[in-house]
Amino acid sequence: MLPRLYTIMSAGLHPTPLAVDTTPKSRIGSVDLIRGAVMILMAIDHVRVYSGVPAGGPTPGVFFTRWITHFCAPAFVFLAGTSIFLHARMHAGVSRYLLSRGIWLIFLEFTFLRVVWTFNFDFMHYEMAGVIWVIGCCMILMAGLVKLPLPLVGSIGVVIIAAHNLMDSHMGKLLDGLDGNPLSAIWKIFYVGFFAGPIRFGPNGPNLIVLYSIIPWIGVMAAGYAFGKILTLDPPQRNRLCLTIGLSAIALFLVLRGFNLYGDPRPWHAAAQGRNGAPPMPALLAFLNTTKYPASLSFLLMTLGPIIALIPALEGLSGTVARGITVFGRVPFFFYMLHIPLIHALALVVSKVRLGVVSSWLFANHPMGNPEPPEGYVWSLPLLYLIWGIAIVLLYPACRWFAALKARKSDWWLQYL
Repeated sequence: MLPRLYTIMSAGLHPTPLAVDTTPKSRIGSVDLIRGAVMILMAIDHVRVYSGVPAGGPTPGVFFTRWITHFCAPAFVFLAGTSIFLHARMHAGVSRYLLSRGIWLIFLEFTFLRVVWTFNFDFMHYEMAGVIWVIGCCMILMAGLVKLPLPLVGSIGVVIIAAHNLMDSHMGKLLDGLDGNPLSAIWKIFYVGFFAGPIRFGPNGPNLIVLYSIIPWIGVMAAGYAFGKILTLDPPQRNRLCLTIGLSAIALFLVLRGFNLYGDPRPWHAAAQGRNGAPPMPALLAFLNTTKYPASLSFLLMTLGPIIALIPALEGLSGTVARGITVFGRVPFFFYMLHIPLIHALALVVSKVRLGVVSSWLFANHPMGNPEPPEGYVWSLPLLYLIWGIAIVLLYPACRWFAALKARKSDWWLQYL
């Protein structure tokens, strides 16, 4: 089935120049709608960071509060690749743009985003390479890949996504003594990530926690870049291919995961039975509990399959809710840069109201370097979702203003937000 998936994605992916419609109507509505929806969902998980609610758990409420946000990073990175393809159709010098944009994103991850995640300035001991970092790294790599024929870029992407879990059987040996290996930083940045511990720059820091390793995300972005060609096809052909790719990915996930054949280092039946000292999980939760760091083949099939399959159903939706969600999808990076400091600030307010003080825990090294929340701090799920809703309502006017600004103006700096 993997060869069939690649064959479908490669259909019609010749690099023939296309006539370009530069009017606003040339935007693909379903892409903006999906992107807006995943940005809204992403905010749930980032509210959860400051709520003290764990990242998943044995109860359905906690589990699905985390699980529903798993669709965000794959959609964000995949559609970033698609946006690169669409951008390249209308602009020259795309490699130069990707290099500068990638460096800019990495810079913002380690400066502005570092501060608003933590509300502290402990740069010497803590840095986190999150999703904006990995998008920046992947854009730098895409600056070279876009010079290759489109089918080859798609092939590279699919192979990385499908084959990187072949490393699973060697992971134990790779982690043993990794910190003593002079190449340990490269391994952590490209694949192992934070499970092997932080990258230490000297005895007194700074320490870099690699949350999103480059592999397999460069494969996701490269596949999304090739997928951009499919979105330019006539609607009947585009919809047919989206349904075929999406449903095939879902079917492949069910087979590989169901029979524990390949694609995830954590067999679901072991988690359901509570092996290795872990408490048993309900079978459905264990089945859906795929590996995100680094993102396994099962994780990506589980998330990207439904996203791609939904594109035909979402195209043409124009109700009030759809238009509102689309506003966020037109300015996803602007939304991202605003929502973290806003959510963090709202958490300070909640702490003051609930506890009478602003908890010092809210100034720890979030989201991956923070200690356990203090006793009595953890929010209820209804409170978590209430603050999420308030954040979305507060973000809407700013995002609507910026989307209108981008529609009116074409200043160069707007491309970087």
